[in-house]
Amino acid sequence: MKSLFTFLFALVTLVTFAQKDFQGKAVYMSKTTVDMDRFGGEQMSEQQKKQIMARMKNFLEKTYTLSFNKSESSFKENVSLEAPGTSGPSWGRSNGQGSIYKNLKTKKMTEDVEMFSKRFLIVEDMEQPKWELGTETKQIGNFTCYKATMTKVDKSVDFGSIFGRRGRGGNEQKKDSTKTEEKEEIRTLDVVAWYTPNIPVSSGPESYWGLPGLILELSAGRTTMLCTEIVLNPEESISLEEPSKGKEVNREEYNAIIKEKTDELKEQFGNRRGGGRRF
Repeated sequence: MKSLFTFLFALVTLVTFAQKDFQGKAVYMSKTTVDMDRFGGEQMSEQQKKQIMARMKNFLEKTYTLSFNKSESSFKENVSLEAPGTSGPSWGRSNGQGSIYKNLKTKKMTEDVEMFSKRFLIVEDMEQPKWELGTETKQIGNFTCYKATMTKVDKSVDFGSIFGRRGRGGNEQKKDSTKTEEKEEIRTLDVVAWYTPNIPVSSGPESYWGLPGLILELSAGRTTMLCTEIVLNPEESISLEEPSKGKEVNREEYNAIIKEKTDELKEQFGNRRGGGRRF
C-alpha cells in the first residue's frame, strides 16, 4: 500500500510540473536566536535576558511566503498585528512591502527593503551557490528531502558588531589611533538545506537557490526556516513582478549606509545618557 501511494504521489507530481504555467506558494516559519553576550548580555541576569527575548519575539519569529514559478520567485514576510509587549526594535520591523525577488533567467536578485524610513533596492548578480549534495534524506510533510550544505561569505549587516559592546560606563574597548585602518573581518556562514526533487524548482527561502528542487528547510547561522504549507497551482493566478520603487544600491553600499545611520543613533543615545538631550 505504501509503495502504491508513493507511485501515485510521484505520478501526480509529474503531471503537475508538466503544466505550462506551473506556479506555487510555500509558507515558511522562521526562528532566530540571539547571542546576548554580543549586546552586553554578559552583565545581565538570566531573568533579564528572558524578558528581552520575550519582547523581541515578533522580531525573531516570523512567517514568510515564497511565491514561485519555474523561473521566478518572490519571498515576502507575512505581517500580523503586534501583541502588546512583544514588539521588537523599531528599525527591525517590516511594513509588509519588502521582498526578495529572484529571476533564474536573468540571474538577477533584487531585495526590496525599508530601513530608517527609506526604501532601498539592493540589486545583486546571482552567482551559482557552491552546494555540496549529500545522500542523507528525511521526510518533510509528504516530500522526501535531501541534504545539501555549504559555507558562504556572510555579506549581511552585522548588527552584533554595530550595537555590541564590551562593557558599560566608559569601559568599552577603544581603537588604537596609532594603528592603520584595520581590514574588515570576513564572516562566514554555515548553511544546511533540505530540498525536494519532487518540486523541481531551483529556489528557496530568502536569497537561497541553486538546488535541484525546492528548499523546504534551511538553517543558516542562528536562523532556521521550515516550510509548513505548500500550495501548487492555486486557483488564483500568481503575479510575480520585480520591485522597482526605492534607491538602487549594491550590497556593500547598503551595508555602509546602515552602519553610518546606526552609528549616528548610538552617538545620539550616548549623548542623552550622558545628561544632554539633543534636539
